[in-house]
This record gives sequence, structure tokens and C-alpha cells, in this order.
Amino acid sequence: MDIPRALVITGIAVVSYLMIQAWQRDYISPQTVATEQQAAAPGDHGDGDLLPEPHSDNSAAVPDLAEDGKQPSSVTPPATGQADNAGNRDNTIRVSTDVLSFRINPKGGDIVRVALPKYPRHVNTPDQPFVLMQNDATHTYMVQSGLVGKNGTDTAAGRPTWNAAQNSYQLGEGEKELNVDLTLEQGNGVQIVKRYTFERGSYLVRVSHIVRNQSAQTWQGALYGQIKRDGSDDPGVSHRGFAPMPTYLGAAYWSQDKPYNKLRFDDMKEQPLKITQEGGWVAMIQHYFLSAWVPDPQVNYTYSTVYQPKSDQFLLRFVSPQMEVKPGEEKVLYAELYTGPKIQDRLESISPGLNMTVDYGWLWFISQPIFALLVFLQSGKVSVFGLDIDLGFGVGNWGVAIILLTFIIKSLFFKLSATSYRSMGKMRKVAPEMQRIKEEFKSDKQRQQQETMKLFQREKINPLGGCLPMIVQMPVFIALYYVLLESVELRQAPFFLWINDLSVMDPYFVLPILMGASMFLQTRLNPAPADPTQAQVMKYMPLVFAVFMLWFPAGLVLYWLTNNLLSITQQWIITRRIERE
Repeated sequence: MDIPRALVITGIAVVSYLMIQAWQRDYISPQTVATEQQAAAPGDHGDGDLLPEPHSDNSAAVPDLAEDGKQPSSVTPPATGQADNAGNRDNTIRVSTDVLSFRINPKGGDIVRVALPKYPRHVNTPDQPFVLMQNDATHTYMVQSGLVGKNGTDTAAGRPTWNAAQNSYQLGEGEKELNVDLTLEQGNGVQIVKRYTFERGSYLVRVSHIVRNQSAQTWQGALYGQIKRDGSDDPGVSHRGFAPMPTYLGAAYWSQDKPYNKLRFDDMKEQPLKITQEGGWVAMIQHYFLSAWVPDPQVNYTYSTVYQPKSDQFLLRFVSPQMEVKPGEEKVLYAELYTGPKIQDRLESISPGLNMTVDYGWLWFISQPIFALLVFLQSGKVSVFGLDIDLGFGVGNWGVAIILLTFIIKSLFFKLSATSYRSMGKMRKVAPEMQRIKEEFKSDKQRQQQETMKLFQREKINPLGGCLPMIVQMPVFIALYYVLLESVELRQAPFFLWINDLSVMDPYFVLPILMGASMFLQTRLNPAPADPTQAQVMKYMPLVFAVFMLWFPAGLVLYWLTNNLLSITQQWIITRRIERE
């Protein structure tokens, strides 16, 4: 009996520790909420008409090239007074597609704001898009690109101002593609076009630099792209509640020996990244969303990071080898930029390893099948060799899909659960005999344990049998937690009545209370532990778990509640059958 007692006490200790952590954390981060409120300017509906005042920053680092002109070496900031976003809110170039809302600053041609119309900021404000990028006094998160080198457009002395034919572009109905051209005349017959190419329904944007050399000299330069972000909190988690396993906020990159490498902000401060390889990608990751540079996979690039302590900002970049454009020639340097939700099949089709930014943790091999099964139950779609096949019988509700998933998982563990409940039913049957042994040998603990073990052997009872279903199903529980936490498809997914977002906590705590009640009823069906301490622990276990579950995603509590109800039904039937026997 010492082993079960140790297991229970250990479980209570872990849960109690996590509860203390939960109470110490604020329900909503004041700093993050303040940032969101300032970012949501009055009238910011749809694609966000009002852009916050640009944030002047005198530390926009632009990469230089080494003397050999092939690989980048040092990083030199522009001259003092050179801001990333000089000018006012009215000079930005607005670009709107069915899934993206961009703001491009002519100074440098930088992307200073990205909003996602298909993903509301909050479930209660469907007309306000989630703002993935912005660059103002409260938050810096933007994308920069340009040409560096001997004849590059971007130098330590300054960055160019690009010209556009109009200040607003929109992908029209029936159009599949939209090109936004920014032009720059370098003089002596050299014209450079910075072209953003958008496609309908796509979060992938091609950024091309077209060099047209009509001069008498050979043009030389290299392409760079970088993501710039401060160290502020992830705005995507402000209303999720407590998470014992928080989501990842930071950088990531692909390397030839490992397809997915995390690069935390603290690591970028201590040891900057610098690698040269063919193809690859670099990304800035937050909850549900990411931005990633994916350059030409056939070219060698140097990837690096820079930390700017003065502004507490991080730069994540790539630089291409230097290219030559001879007189009379035209050449294109390009890279692709993804800014949007972490949709696995889309990311997988863009570049190897990019889909791994949907990080299911160390139980990914369980989480992936669970996610695929949930998608199938909800939509009726199944992916075969990259093709989506619609079988046409999805339930259309993620909450109902979670309930069906629970039935399927429960059926897989039916035999194990039945064996466990039969063992507990026998424990209830021999409870009077166990009490007699305890009273007869209360002065001899060793003899008491020996006689109890003989009783278990004679009745073929496994004292640990009652713990097996919970122990076996814990990896499934944790894997489902990661699925609910990481899968953007479940973001703001409604169930019924008051549950309008399964990925966050139940606002009225109804599901955790029902879960605690079901757990209490389940303990009443189990035999009472002979040890008084263990009996007290088991008595308060449902209350402890109910309080702990207050902060968990509603979808996860729904799974646990459904599982408890199925277990109670199965256990009650088996117990009655044993009593009749």
C-alpha cells in the first residue's frame, strides 16, 4: 500500500505547486492589454484604417558585405538621425487582399504593419483583425529588406525613399494576383524596382528586387531581408489564461543538420547566430502566428542575428552572395515572406521544416495523429499525399469533435480500463477482510502488509490496477493539451452556449466544476483506502483538480469531463456485475 500512497502524494504535490504558480500569475497581463488598447486606434475596423504614429528609431542596423564582396561581415547602423519610419501615418502605402492588410513605408520600403482580416483580435470583436506586426511607440515588429554592397540601395549612411504610382492597392474581385511596384532611380541609368507580389488566399508574399542596368558600369550588390522585433510579450496569449506549459516566443531557423532550431531571445543576446548554408529559412514565432523569410533554396545565404541593447530589439536576417548586373542586363533577386497563421499543410509546402513551427513538444508523435483525427471529425477531410479529400461527413463543431475523439480514445483503452475497474471492484469486495487484517495485526505493521498481500494474491487483485488507466492516458491528455494550445485552427473555435472559444479557459468555470463533480463521483465508486492519510488525500483530490482546471483550455476540460463520464459508466457496470457474481 506504500506505493499507491507515494504516487498519490506525489501527484498532489505537483498539482499544488502548479496551483501556487497559477495564483501568482495575473489572469490578464496589464502590459499586453495596454499594448493592444493602444494598437487598436479609434475606427480601426476591417483592415485597420488608422495607423499608429510611426516609432522613430535611430538604430536600424543594415548589413555590410566583407571586402571580398561575397559574405556579410560586420553590422553597422545608419548615421545618427536616420529613422526606420520617418514621416507621418499618411505616407504609408496600403495594400489589401482577401487575407492580408499591409502598410509599407516608402522610407526603405519596409513593412511596418500587418493585419489578418480572417483572424479577429478577439472573439467578441469579429470586425477588428488581429495585428501581427506594427511599429509605433508601444511595439516594434516589422520586416525590412533591401540591397547592400558596392551599389546597394541600403548603406550605413542611410536608406532610400521608394516611389509608388499610388498610395493604395487592393486585390480586386476575380483577380488572382496583385503586384505592388516601388521604384528607385539610382542615377547613371540604373533603375531598381522593389516588387511585392500578393496572391489570393495566400499569406506568402514574394519580395523581388529587379535591377535594370542601362549604365556603362557593372552593378554589384546583394539581397538582404530581416525581421525586427522588440522583447515585448506575446500579444496572442493575453486572454488565454494560465498555461503550465507556455507557448514559445522567439526566433527559429532551418539548418542542414536539423530542420527546426529554436533561438530564444536570451540566447540571441549572449551568442549571436551566424551560419552560411544553401536555402533554409528564418522565422519569428509567437502563439498561433509567425513571420518567416524563405529565400531562394538554390542559393547560399548567410543567416545571422543581432541584438541592439539600447533599444532592446532583435534582428533576424539573411544576406545573399553578391550579384553582378552587367551593362544592358536585367536581373532579379528575390525571397519569399510568410506572415500569417501557423497552418501546417501550407507551411510544409513552402519549405522543409517550416511546419515544425507548430511545436507540439516532445509528444508530437501523439499530438500529430490527434490533430489529424480532430480535423477529420470536424471537417470530414483527410489529407493523402498532400491532397485534401473531403469525405463529406464532418460534424462541423470542434467541441463535438473533441467529444467524439474522447469516445475513440476510450474505446482504444477499453480492455485496460475494464481490467482496472474489475480489480477495484474486487477491492471493494474484500474491504471487510482487509479491515479485519488491519485490526488483528495493528501492532505488527509488517505482518499486516504480508497478510494483505496474501489476500491480494488469493483474490488475484492488483493494488496498482486503479492507477493504470490514468497513468496510461496522461500522455494523451498532455498531447491533446498541446494540440489545443498550438493549433490555430482551434483558435476562437466555438462549442455551445457560453463556450465561444475552446482554446481558452471557461469564462464561467462551469466545465471545471462539472469535471470536479464527476471526479468526486468516480472516487465514490472506488474502494476506500485503508490508510487514513491516503483516504484524506483521495477525498480532496477532486477539489484540487477542479481548482487547477479553472485555467486550462475549455476544450481540454471538455475532454476530461467526457472521459470521466464514460469511465463512471463503465466502472459502474463492471462493479455491479462483480457484486452479482
